[in-house]
Amino acid sequence: MSVLTNPHHGRMRINVKGQVNESTYVQGRLDAEMNFKTSDDTNVIFDQLFVNHDFGDAVTVRLGRQPVVIGDQSGWLYGFPYGYDGAQAMFHQGRVNLTAGYGRFNKSDYTDGVKDQDAFFAKGDLDFSAAKLNLNYLKFTGDKKADTFAGYEIAGAGLTIPVGDFRVFGEYWKDTNWKNGYDTAWNAGLGYGKLNVKKPGSFAADVAYNSVDQGIYFGGTGYQTNVLSYLTDSGTNADRVKYWNAIADVTLQKNVYLHGEYAFDVKTNGGDHSAADEDAWTLSLNYVF
Repeated sequence: MSVLTNPHHGRMRINVKGQVNESTYVQGRLDAEMNFKTSDDTNVIFDQLFVNHDFGDAVTVRLGRQPVVIGDQSGWLYGFPYGYDGAQAMFHQGRVNLTAGYGRFNKSDYTDGVKDQDAFFAKGDLDFSAAKLNLNYLKFTGDKKADTFAGYEIAGAGLTIPVGDFRVFGEYWKDTNWKNGYDTAWNAGLGYGKLNVKKPGSFAADVAYNSVDQGIYFGGTGYQTNVLSYLTDSGTNADRVKYWNAIADVTLQKNVYLHGEYAFDVKTNGGDHSAADEDAWTLSLNYVF
């Protein structure tokens, strides 16, 4: 179970896992969000419920409502904390991990059809010791329609290079079927350290520059700051968002860590600038037990 708190907002997640046999388990997660100023925003849902089965040591299959991260593990562009409803198959052997899935994203900031369309994705993570490479492909099924991602194909690649306790990382994404320009996304950054929730004083910090176009993003960032919503919010409807993002985690005591994010130097292109170009930050205290 994990608990997130800040002065006005709280979230509790309870994970339940039932072992069916040596190869199969069922897992669910109950997610409860609340606003301490008003009870009107209280929301309780089962955001995960899936069956996991291992075929030997190398192949795993999952069915149900499950989490997914496409790209690097931060999920800066496609983190999908609420995942998707569908199936995925995973192959893991040594330094190679391959995943393919098909289903429907069940929560997204993008409201014009994404949640009503099935999608196929495939990704590979390759560890070469001197560098880690991720390759990604995502396609929404169905015929292309106005203001939706139906039929669109999105491809991306990322690289992380460890340098002692530091890491240099970056990703590049392209929507091959977006016809109106503004169809790429990329980031580049530097990180240091590694968080261990059982070791007080351990920490991780990352800073990255991000550039994201409207034609590549349909909601689901793994970041907690909200600047990418300028691309999907009809009130701003930006064509592109560029910004710096700093993230830090530090373990205060065993199973208790502080998480902070700060998005700054935010610049939007197109849309309503009066409602955008603002910095954003979030700070949360997390308990894991």
